[in-house]
Amino acid sequence: MAGKFGYKLNPETLLYEMEKASAKSRILRSLLFLVWSVVIAVAVWWFYIAVLGMELPKTIFLRKQNADWTSRLEQMNKRLDAAEQTLAGIAGRDDGIYRNIFGMNPVDPERRYSGFGGVNRYSYLEEEGASPLLRNTVLRLDYLTKEAYVQSLSFDDVGAISKRAGDMASCIPVIIPLNPGSRFRLSSPFGYRSDPVYGRTAFHAGMDFATDIGNKVYCTGDGVVEKISNEIRGYGNCIVINHGFGYKTRYAHLKSVLVGEGQKVSRGTLIGEAGRTGKATGPHLHYEVLYRDNHINPINYVDLDMDATEYESMVKQAEEKSGVIPPSKLPKRSR
Repeated sequence: MAGKFGYKLNPETLLYEMEKASAKSRILRSLLFLVWSVVIAVAVWWFYIAVLGMELPKTIFLRKQNADWTSRLEQMNKRLDAAEQTLAGIAGRDDGIYRNIFGMNPVDPERRYSGFGGVNRYSYLEEEGASPLLRNTVLRLDYLTKEAYVQSLSFDDVGAISKRAGDMASCIPVIIPLNPGSRFRLSSPFGYRSDPVYGRTAFHAGMDFATDIGNKVYCTGDGVVEKISNEIRGYGNCIVINHGFGYKTRYAHLKSVLVGEGQKVSRGTLIGEAGRTGKATGPHLHYEVLYRDNHINPINYVDLDMDATEYESMVKQAEEKSGVIPPSKLPKRSR
């Protein structure tokens, strides 16, 4: 149909006559209906939100969903609290018991938390508008993951050391560094004393054995020669041996050194000769015992009851174990 028909009252004939509506009037009516529909919808929405204080169904759904996720994050943080307490207990036992048994230093606290400073690695969460609770949860998860990884490495180290636990008895320095059958005397004990050179009170970190120059000095426990030094003052010719399990020993003021850095040595191995090098007022051997880099009194470790025969037997076993011929047994060259 080209147009839409309607009926209109004719006042002259008092009859309803057919009248055709124009396209323009139909469009105006449609627009007017559309405008009023929008106005009514906005009015209803305003009255629903502003006057009645109600929320839209979608807002209600999103709010409920947000509350659900917040509750889940709070529960996750409670579990993280429990996990952190458990891990802290494990770390405490590891540092205070497991590592301590084998003379290992505690794990450096900075090692557990390294890698989280500097550039903000969580900026993407801020850019996406994540809540503080979500950002904190992600950070705690990362911390906990790093701590667990570092703790697993620590247990690997302890496990590796524990396999050598049977060697611990032979590594601890428990004998004196001089043959009991040789001439020597304890001239200066461990602790505070009057410095023989400067006269002031100073801490003496080891024991001094006054003896003849050239008296043989022996290793007091299995280990590896860590350092050999030659100081004009101080220790003079000096040997440091790392015995593992947290123990080290130092032998100072030597006339000569008969081992090299990195060399494996056994208890009873000949390592040098007593002398008067460095800061020394007379011929003697300065001997130190360190545990986890702290000086301890060597008198607590030396076996003063070992006689010369037993000592010489131990020295012989060390020679056979190393396969190295001591200088005293080397064939003399003909002149």
